[in-house]
Amino acid sequence: MLIKTITKASVVLSLIATLLSGCNQAETEKHEEVLTLEATTPFREDTSVTKEYVCQIHAIRHIEIRALERGYLQNIFVDEGQMMTKGQPMFKIMPNIYQAELLKEQAEASTMNIEYLNTKGLADQKIVSANELALAKAKLDKANAEVKMAETHLGFTDINAPFDGIMDLLAVRNGSLLDEGSVLTTLSDISKLWVYFNVPEAEYLDYKMHSSGDDRTKKVQIRMANGQIFNQTGVIETIEADFDNTAGNIQFRATFPNPDKLLRHGETGTILMLKPYNNALLIPQKAVFEIMDKNYVYIINKEGKLEQRMIKIEAEIPHLFIVNEGLQEDDKILIEGLRKVHSGEDVKIDLKSPEKVRSELELYTE
Repeated sequence: MLIKTITKASVVLSLIATLLSGCNQAETEKHEEVLTLEATTPFREDTSVTKEYVCQIHAIRHIEIRALERGYLQNIFVDEGQMMTKGQPMFKIMPNIYQAELLKEQAEASTMNIEYLNTKGLADQKIVSANELALAKAKLDKANAEVKMAETHLGFTDINAPFDGIMDLLAVRNGSLLDEGSVLTTLSDISKLWVYFNVPEAEYLDYKMHSSGDDRTKKVQIRMANGQIFNQTGVIETIEADFDNTAGNIQFRATFPNPDKLLRHGETGTILMLKPYNNALLIPQKAVFEIMDKNYVYIINKEGKLEQRMIKIEAEIPHLFIVNEGLQEDDKILIEGLRKVHSGEDVKIDLKSPEKVRSELELYTE
């Protein structure tokens, strides 16, 4: 009985030893297993980055319509927000006084004309001197000038649109007593727009250095307040002469056509300006990790080991980073399992072409 018990115990211990040995062997094999992860190489391509700037939208012409004469406002022929055409009547100031003034000056001019003709007849007969004739002519010229002046003042009682545009709020009502220079309304020509935006000094220098002979840098778009892109493209035409020393910015002005009169004076938006990068070095964004505000990638060196390398990122575009320091085109960079590995570790790589990696990134985001 004792022998059977000892035999059974031996068998159990043998089985346990065998299992432990198998586990240790599996664990050793697991540690010795080398990971196989996806990698790719940087590539070069002409690309561009969109810069955004808050902007103010102005009509190409925006003026105040003012009364040029004193008097009562007799008629208003237009309404607020109305589209105007050049020469269209807008306001009428009571003309009675100016009509009477014109009649008075016309009568005075007629009297001077009669005096001139009489003096001329006498001068022809050598009865009066040439100086008296010249004096009569001067009086007639002065009277005719007064007529012209009275006609001009009377004309100022009719206020017409100086150009095609859209009218703003009325500042007066019928019957208002107007002084010379009183504001009646404002008029905006929104067939074209001047759009102003401020650019930091460093980006201004980049723009000037890359804009020579490149029309792409001069073309801009507007993202409107509703998030939509305006359907017209603008062109940067002017840059202000001086920097704002307090903010470190300089003002740009772009001109946009506005054929549908969609945008109006005083609106805001966001200017979208392309910054070109010729022959830029690009890598997938998912290959990059950050430590203490610095960017790194894992490089697979010639020995097949991982090497952590710091890089400097110039800009980002969808799915990709533009790198200006730290990488070469023939470097192999890890794009998978960045959290599972560490520097100095042996890895096997599945090297994918940049084209395949890029197509997969775009497909994934769609």
